[in-house]
Amino acid sequence: MSDVSPTAPPRRKDVLAIHSLGEFAFEVPDLAPAEHFYRAFGLDVASEGDQLVLRTPGDGYAWGRLIEGRRKKLDHLSFHCYEEDLPRFRQHLERSGVALVDPPRGFESNGLWFRDPFGTLLEIRIGPKTSTDAKSQEPLTVLGGERGAPFRCDVVTTVPRRLSHLACFAPNVVVAIDFYTRVLGLRLSDRSGDFVAFLHGAHGSDHHLVAFALSGGPGLHHVSWDVPTVDAVGLGAMQLAEKGYRQGWGVGRHVIGSNWFYYARDPWGSYCEYSCGIDYVPADRDWPASDRPPEDGFYLWGPDVPPDFGANKELEAI
Repeated sequence: MSDVSPTAPPRRKDVLAIHSLGEFAFEVPDLAPAEHFYRAFGLDVASEGDQLVLRTPGDGYAWGRLIEGRRKKLDHLSFHCYEEDLPRFRQHLERSGVALVDPPRGFESNGLWFRDPFGTLLEIRIGPKTSTDAKSQEPLTVLGGERGAPFRCDVVTTVPRRLSHLACFAPNVVVAIDFYTRVLGLRLSDRSGDFVAFLHGAHGSDHHLVAFALSGGPGLHHVSWDVPTVDAVGLGAMQLAEKGYRQGWGVGRHVIGSNWFYYARDPWGSYCEYSCGIDYVPADRDWPASDRPPEDGFYLWGPDVPPDFGANKELEAI
């Protein structure tokens, strides 16, 4: 699940902060198209009780859970912390005036459950460090006299290696920055005014574990999955098109985060992203957070952004 560097510090000393994304869960009106879409995307999908569980092939880690409901709706986000930090987080939440709540049905755990200022249900629990301990590297370009691209007959299915980040809607990005940095210990990487913000983990993570985009209410915009190469991004887009999923955005490259991307539109109007080469923030380094103009908030190059790319479909479904 993570690229471990023997020289990377295991954590930032004396800092109370979550270290990773644990899992996401959201409701959809029908699980059958969800299963078809995520299998086409390259994930392992399994029915467990009344849920669909999304795993990355190879390590079997359960990153996402889908529940059948009335409409598409973000249910909750779980974050991981170190074992010794869970009691400290309990005290921190109490001192911060954040009330604990019961876990949702079917998600009992020993974690701490509470809501953010917009009503989104969150959990902090003890769990493995799923965020990387080093920058994910692309294989080196071949040397002169060697062939670089594979033959089409040798192309393999694009499969994600791990969950990279989530992007959520928020009715107030400034409030989101304050809450997620003050309460969860995340740190601001970059922002573009009050319209979008990117937050990373203090104990070493990709440029962002969570991003927030301005909207009329909360919701899930996209789930981003790390793949090893730019070729995997492009081949993933072709793989989805061959299975009938032709709506999306990319291939392109972001400015903030620097990653190459392709966003595939899911059956409910949100997105699943193939991501490669995202910037990395080590645990022993302070990232120089910046406030970038709007033209830097989307992409460095790529096709035109679809007109409804920033639409919060969860609001439209109410």
